[in-house]
Amino acid sequence: MIKKVEKNVLKNFILAGVMFFTFVLFTIGVSTIDVQAIGPNGSIVGLATWNLMIFQKIGVHPLWYTITKWLGYVSIMVAGGFAMLGLLQFINRKSIFRIDRDILLLGFFYCLVMVAYVLFEIVIINYRPVIIDVEEGLEASFPSSHTMLVICIMSTAIMQFHSRIKAKTVRCLSEILSVIIMVVTVVGRLISGVHWFTDIIGGLLLGAAFVMLYYAAITVGQCIDNTTR
Repeated sequence: MIKKVEKNVLKNFILAGVMFFTFVLFTIGVSTIDVQAIGPNGSIVGLATWNLMIFQKIGVHPLWYTITKWLGYVSIMVAGGFAMLGLLQFINRKSIFRIDRDILLLGFFYCLVMVAYVLFEIVIINYRPVIIDVEEGLEASFPSSHTMLVICIMSTAIMQFHSRIKAKTVRCLSEILSVIIMVVTVVGRLISGVHWFTDIIGGLLLGAAFVMLYYAAITVGQCIDNTTR
């Protein structure tokens, strides 16, 4: 039984690695294939023919940009709630090592996601297809950081809700709302027209890879608990 659990843990880490590798390959493709100056102010965009075709069909819809922006704030509030839970555990238990393992890992997970967010603000692959703020000018667009953040926060929130909320109805509602937030954000971010299609795909790939890494990490803890019983 223990060996089976250990194999599952290894599979989870391998799957996370495959997802990250897929994101890297996709990023290389976006950076090198069909690169054309189709963006604002002549900014270059990878997979240009595909991106331009989808952008022209969808158009720009500011309402969806606003909706997804607020859903992003909701996700950040959810993350803040788990951060507060970790802080309260630290205060009450007087040791960082006594914080619930999954919450402690969640804190490291949030930090890792923020590092990726900052990294792609510095290492610019593509710029947005539209200029949102004239004073701000061109803004980094790949991967869609909004998509990545919401996927990362709400997917891990579902894991937390599933293990921490005992009332079945409340738990199911929380999980359903989390899924709705993710779906509406991803679709709405594309419809808004502030991202190229490949930006959304990149955000999904990177977000899914991070989530799988977190899941793999918490299964290690579960494996340790099972072996010590």
